[in-house]
Amino acid sequence: MKQSLWLENVPTISAPSLKQSLHCDICIIGGGLNGIYNAYLLAKKGFHVVLIEALSEFSYGTTAFSTGKLTAQHSLIYSALTTDQGKLYYEANHSAIERALETNPPSFSRATSFLYTGTSLGKEQLVAEAECYKKIGIPYVATNETELALSAELALGMKDEGQINPFLFAQHFVQLARQHGAEIFLNTRVTQIHSSKKCVTTEHGHDIHYKKLLLCTHYPIESIRRLYSVKLQVNRSYLTATKCTQLLQEQYISIDEQSRTIRTALINNVPYFVYGGRSHTAGTVTHTEPFYTTLSTELQTQFGLPAPKYSWSAQDIQTPDKVPYIGQLSPNDDSLYIATGFNKWGLSTALVAGEILSNLISKTPHPATELFSPSRSSFGNKLYFMIQTGGFIGKEFIKGHVTRTNAPRCTHLGCKTRWNEGDRTWDCPCHGSRYDEHGQVIEGPAVYPLDMKKLKHGQGEM
Repeated sequence: MKQSLWLENVPTISAPSLKQSLHCDICIIGGGLNGIYNAYLLAKKGFHVVLIEALSEFSYGTTAFSTGKLTAQHSLIYSALTTDQGKLYYEANHSAIERALETNPPSFSRATSFLYTGTSLGKEQLVAEAECYKKIGIPYVATNETELALSAELALGMKDEGQINPFLFAQHFVQLARQHGAEIFLNTRVTQIHSSKKCVTTEHGHDIHYKKLLLCTHYPIESIRRLYSVKLQVNRSYLTATKCTQLLQEQYISIDEQSRTIRTALINNVPYFVYGGRSHTAGTVTHTEPFYTTLSTELQTQFGLPAPKYSWSAQDIQTPDKVPYIGQLSPNDDSLYIATGFNKWGLSTALVAGEILSNLISKTPHPATELFSPSRSSFGNKLYFMIQTGGFIGKEFIKGHVTRTNAPRCTHLGCKTRWNEGDRTWDCPCHGSRYDEHGQVIEGPAVYPLDMKKLKHGQGEM
């Protein structure tokens, strides 16, 4: 697989695997920033928390493969919401970020986050977004001059946002969660959820009995319930990093069709230019190396920088209305909660999820609970999205079994996986499960490894 910049020479935190059954107040599945921050807040409130992560490291699933932008500026989200919704959305993200920063996490620095465009249509969109900022009360700046060597029709900046090394940021909260009494386990994969018994079972047969269960697994492993399988779309995008001579003052993302994300970072006292873009539905492309090649070429021709030293990809979950699902999985069951659909903005939204879920569980009101609720009413939009996504899933299921007969079968719902040559992974086009070249699960919703016995060398890679 490719290597993320954020994993360059970083210390890791060890944790044991679960070796016995146990009871707890709160069981959290998922050791990315989402699960970790929830564990910290809930343990801080006095709950007995058990967090389990399937991989051998924390934050290796999604967190460490992000851009490291910690911001409430989530593309053109505010013009897609009403003013009241926009206020709730902004305040939820802004306040969650500021509260997390009160713990003095490492590697954080302030920066204005810019959306920019090179087209007249994009300029109209940014003007409309700026008007929403004004109504909501978001501090902003609008300009057509930036520090980038790019021509911009308009750039809309949200002031005093942040940049982090996401891996170190997450590790910081692992330590805090432990200090407040959370029990944390690595190499512990859940394979069954017995919601009627309030119990989960690991692959080694150990049971965790809980009062509340939080699914913080990016794509919920219990996704077939309430049709979340067809309410979520999984996309993959690409990132690179190369050495540069000077750090940028701000961070950027374009809103044009060929969107690009830009920031710089200081890693081991070496400045790096982080550049990304290009995306597709997860699991639908075999030859992914051209995505990296395009970014590498642009770095050299447009910015005069050397070919990237680091290249990696990230997986993002999208909801129909671009607002994440955070809250009770079912309105009639207060023992089961999800946080997913973070729409490429998982760092700030993970903090929002921690605030909302810890408040729900401790019976403390949170003003944005209804906005982010998985049960919120937007039936028409969801129905249309379900029809589209459901049709795609059916097509890929059939197509895979006809054209990729030798490819391993995804252990989630049986779709045929597709070989990803650039990342050297097996990717499922139906729900985004990912496996390494040996068939071990990297990302869910799958929980079991691939059956590689029938795979012959060079086959199943179409």
